[in-house]
Amino acid sequence: MRRPRRNHTAAFKAKVALVALKGDKTLAELAEKYDVHGNQITQWKTQLLEGGIGVFMSPAEKRGTEHGPTAKGGLAMPMTSHLRLGGKQFVVIAAGGHGSSARKLGDSLRV
Repeated sequence: MRRPRRNHTAAFKAKVALVALKGDKTLAELAEKYDVHGNQITQWKTQLLEGGIGVFMSPAEKRGTEHGPTAKGGLAMPMTSHLRLGGKQFVVIAAGGHGSSARKLGDSLRV
């Protein structure tokens, strides 16, 4: 019989992900200790690594306004997302610019 769905707090997820990043214990040991599936720990660890950049971003960079790094001619910090669709893995990279790009919103690149 399935157990009911559990909702973990953000603090719990961060704690487990940080312990997993340390690498002192195996994934199986952590799954048993914290009573969560190993795949869930891997997902939380990935989310922590991908979202960690937000801790160091200024409020303007988080808003994505022209007051960020591109306002003074600097380079925009690219945002990367990893997607899996139909057994294929895609990496999507998006970066802001100063608006002189020839590409319009919604355009895509094919490799």
